[in-house]
Amino acid sequence: MNLEACTEAIRTKVGSDSGLNATLKFDCGADGTVYIDGKSTPNSVSNSNGDADCTVGITLENLNAMITGDLEPATGFMMGKLKVTGDMSVAMRLQRVI
Repeated sequence: MNLEACTEAIRTKVGSDSGLNATLKFDCGADGTVYIDGKSTPNSVSNSNGDADCTVGITLENLNAMITGDLEPATGFMMGKLKVTGDMSVAMRLQRVI
């Protein structure tokens, strides 16, 4: 899955009201970013690179695995496959969405 496909899959999962009530960014380095605005009504998902309450550093490959259910977010964090900066509680709420 490329970045566009990942963005679309996340957009579908987030829907119009994710209950996130925060902003979160997946930073895939050179592959780009996926930005979830859970404060806006309706919620939006884009590839903008703005400031976020929580940033998850992850490879595009691992993001794909997380979206498809092959990688549990908590397991990925423990194994060092993703790095969370900012508000950790936002990442925990996102786990319910994804």
